[in-house]
Amino acid sequence: MRAAHRVLSARRMHVRSIVVVLALASHAVASSPARADTYRVGPSRSYRQLSELPALAPGDVVEVDGGAIYEPASFETPGADGAPIVLRGIPASSGELPVLEGGDNTLELAADHYLVEGFEIRGGTRRCVFVHAHDLTLRNLRIHDCVNHGIEGGGGGGGDLTLEFVEVYRSGEGTQHHQIYVSSDTTQHPGSVFRMRFCYVHDGRGGNNVKSRSERNEIHFNWIEGALYHELELIGPDPDDAGVDEDDAIENSDVVGNVLVKGGGHSGGWITRIGGDGTGQTWGRYRFVNNTMVLASDSSGVFRVFTGLDSLEAHGNLIVSRGASTARVVRDVEAEWLSGTAQLHGSNNWVMDGLGFVPTSWTGTLRGSDPGLESLAENDLRPREGSALIDAAIRAPTSPAGFAFPGPLAVPTHHPGMRAHVAPGAEVSRPDVGDLDIGAFEHGAGPPVMTPDAGTMSMPDAGSACVPSCGARECGTDGCGGTCGRCGPREACSSAGTCECDDGASACGGACVDTRSSPDHCGGCDVACEADEVCAAGACASECGGSLVACDRACVDTTRDRANCGACGNACDGACEDGACVVTGRVEGGCGCRAVGATSGARAGWIVVVLAGWLWARRAARRRL
Repeated sequence: MRAAHRVLSARRMHVRSIVVVLALASHAVASSPARADTYRVGPSRSYRQLSELPALAPGDVVEVDGGAIYEPASFETPGADGAPIVLRGIPASSGELPVLEGGDNTLELAADHYLVEGFEIRGGTRRCVFVHAHDLTLRNLRIHDCVNHGIEGGGGGGGDLTLEFVEVYRSGEGTQHHQIYVSSDTTQHPGSVFRMRFCYVHDGRGGNNVKSRSERNEIHFNWIEGALYHELELIGPDPDDAGVDEDDAIENSDVVGNVLVKGGGHSGGWITRIGGDGTGQTWGRYRFVNNTMVLASDSSGVFRVFTGLDSLEAHGNLIVSRGASTARVVRDVEAEWLSGTAQLHGSNNWVMDGLGFVPTSWTGTLRGSDPGLESLAENDLRPREGSALIDAAIRAPTSPAGFAFPGPLAVPTHHPGMRAHVAPGAEVSRPDVGDLDIGAFEHGAGPPVMTPDAGTMSMPDAGSACVPSCGARECGTDGCGGTCGRCGPREACSSAGTCECDDGASACGGACVDTRSSPDHCGGCDVACEADEVCAAGACASECGGSLVACDRACVDTTRDRANCGACGNACDGACEDGACVVTGRVEGGCGCRAVGATSGARAGWIVVVLAGWLWARRAARRRL
């Protein structure tokens, strides 16, 4: 009885040990991030186009060589929260960014968690950039000459979207297609935010420069100029968008530290429209703080308040005009106020003489003919010494009672770019000297970096970079230091640019085969093995010998075979070393294949842990017997 009890106890301990080990290993596998890979794309890389990449995974990085033009690309596999997929342009030695060009949508992000940075994107016939997903960041991009929308963020599936250090110009068409047009899906991603900072948007060909239907907008430190319609339109959701309804949420907008200019060939109209556009309305709160707003003599005005909203507050803004103007500061005759009463609040704004319809509810308003700028004509909008703007704003102004703005940027921390694209790391902090100045710039910031005429400014045209040319060549050099393609397994590139059988391979039936392992050409062309035989070392046999593995009746070394690397059917683009794919042009430590699946990387290590734990538990049980 005691012996039986000892056996039963040992077996129970054995089972418990296995369960514990399996549970720990399972937790470790689930909580351990998969190994992230780095891919390189370029004329001289294994991947010449983004469309050639394998399926990406969370944390993967794609580096694209500058100085070349690439085809349009679409991405549909998601990253993960905290582990986005990164698409990164690497400037050429000349400074040229990689260029994505043409197509219906030049770049499409249809999956969550992406960071895209360092590209020029141009020439899309519908959209240059189309994003309809959550947790997306577009950084350090130059987007231009887009027939319809420059950037469009779709409502269905749309969530958090950040634009920073982005330049958009010469895009849009008519009044319905915009340089930037974004919205969010309040059903799938409630509480999502559109953040736009350190951007330069100018010379629109149609529509608004920035139009947003997002649930929350944070528009900080941008220079926005030259829209056909409004420079900034912040309105409610479009009822035609799937998954979006204006009754789902209230949309609020925090607009701080921007330069908003009516100019160029489209100086008429309004700087901003808020509330709605006749389709969807926000019923939300708007906060404009320390912005510089520049009108032309023929401009209509600044704030066009339209249909449903809750409140508008404006503090420390500079509102000026180039030339005499009787434009309106606020027009709210079409407004519908949530409380039933106009909520127009403001403090310490500077408004140029001649401009009308300044709300009487604003307090501390300053008026004059000259605000004291360094040079309004030359677009140097910093306060000069002795300016009435200096120390005239309120630091961290408070919202009116009953209309508190949720989560505002209390004090502006940076300057916008000076009518030019701002590179990451080149943003200028706003000096913290004395009290806050009125407008987007603080006195004492030092001389600006400006372009003579930003209206015609553009980056170096990467179209003049070396364009690969292969003609009839299917492999070898493309004239730009790259290749015209890769040859298949058992092939090598000839001097004429054609793929031919390499040493050890024979041309059989129009394909290069290894007669040492091919069951259809075993030992020679058209020498076929029987259906129940394999080909081993050039001879038909009943089974593979030694360490060789039978893959489709071919006996191969899976530690070195490109078509069966590590396992049957796991093909590599590059070499196979020790059962792992190694792709030419990848950074050290990368892996070119993902077909190994759950047996790769960290997961394989935990399988070993599970097996080792099982053996340990089994031996322990036997010792107790």
